[in-house]
Amino acid sequence: MEAFSDLRTPAFALDSHQIHTVISELAGTGRDSVSIDGFIRQYYRSGGPLVWVSRLGVDERADVFLQQLRQVGEMGLTERAFGVEQIEADYERMRTLHFDDEANTISNVAGRLEYRLTRAWLRYVSGQRFGFTNPNYILNRVDADLTDTLGNAKTFRRLYDVALERPNPHFYTALLRQVANDSVAEALADSRPVDSLFYRLQRELPKAENDDARKRILVNMERCRWRYQKAMPKNGKRVIVNIPAFHLYAIGPGEKMEMRVGCGTTKTKTPQLVSEIERMDVNPNWIIPMSIVETDVAHHAGDPSYFSRHRYFIYNRQTGEHVSPEATSRSMLLSGDYRVAQEGGAGNSLGRIVFRFANNFSVFLHDTSTRAFFSRDNRGVSHGCVRVERPFDLARFLLNSPDAWLLDRLRISMGMQPETQQGIDFVHSHPNEDDRKLIHSHNVSPRVPLYIIYFTIYPDLHDQLQYYPDVYGFDGVVYQHLQPYMR
Repeated sequence: MEAFSDLRTPAFALDSHQIHTVISELAGTGRDSVSIDGFIRQYYRSGGPLVWVSRLGVDERADVFLQQLRQVGEMGLTERAFGVEQIEADYERMRTLHFDDEANTISNVAGRLEYRLTRAWLRYVSGQRFGFTNPNYILNRVDADLTDTLGNAKTFRRLYDVALERPNPHFYTALLRQVANDSVAEALADSRPVDSLFYRLQRELPKAENDDARKRILVNMERCRWRYQKAMPKNGKRVIVNIPAFHLYAIGPGEKMEMRVGCGTTKTKTPQLVSEIERMDVNPNWIIPMSIVETDVAHHAGDPSYFSRHRYFIYNRQTGEHVSPEATSRSMLLSGDYRVAQEGGAGNSLGRIVFRFANNFSVFLHDTSTRAFFSRDNRGVSHGCVRVERPFDLARFLLNSPDAWLLDRLRISMGMQPETQQGIDFVHSHPNEDDRKLIHSHNVSPRVPLYIIYFTIYPDLHDQLQYYPDVYGFDGVVYQHLQPYMR
């Protein structure tokens, strides 16, 4: 090597200390992504090895990544969000050995490339894999639950309750390791959104006729990036409720069914969640929410005719003992020690059947005694529950290979006409409707996955994309938080 010592050029000698100094300076000013910038700062301060830069400079791994970054415009994102222009300028300097002044020494250029490539890499790959926004944060800060004396929100209603996969330091470390292992192309492929709707929407993006249409497509593409663990259907069945569509889709092997639904109003929004339908209760009592007791029921305390007319009853929460309406006062009903419920059966607000599933909101799918709203386009009518148009059809779908007598027992219990001779004979021999409640509760086995989602562009059962109004204003919220990544 001594024979080649005269060929050394000081201007092309990399100084690792200067490279780390440049990285520290850049990392200290980054504010675009707190979690990523914090990770990068900690990574290099703790002695993490350089990812993109070696003693030979920067190699084709950066080329592979830059080629991907040049295509972000096809997804409606901007190259500026990933610093592509700055990276390409320094990359060109490195390739042409153009280090012409004190600010652009080889070590300064290498330090900038190392930091900016790492930041762009973590931002892009984690954004593509998990979403550039976090719905658990942005959508759960929409509706104030409690406010202070100045009207500022102290707490918020939870409107999005899905256990999402999210990036963390272990994921970031693994991404950097993939670069070091020359697995850039593999990591980019793994980060691609898994929802096929994403790519259908991406193909629609160039066709957008105006800014509003483009905004709607971009927001729904972002929703497709959000990853969560989907419940595995034991028998291939699943139920989807799309809130903006006010539609329910029941999909199973060889069977597809849809029906209209009513969802929460803008003040009492239906939450987005993932669960499993585990039980159906027939002719359920309706435990009236305290919000309704406060506004509609409490001022009727002491009026037995009101409670009789609505088939309401009052009970002690601790003992379950019924309390006479004459013996109650407004303060008792508002104390939280008593609950008001409506007897099950015809005319009950929950209708004839309720479909239960675990959730943190005490919401469920159910029948309804008031059906006129199903003819409306905007069916935001409930306090958060989902009212279904054809509850018997949904029950039949959820049952696992039901026989004709089970279906007739369900029809009879719901006040419907039986279809078998056995059912017809039973109704004739039991003229009193209270004696016809053959089913009180029935387990859904196996449980059927339920997804309550919010897409303003979504395929119908004929696989045609349909466009729906942004009834809760969530498109605007997501779009606002996507702005740093947009054109």
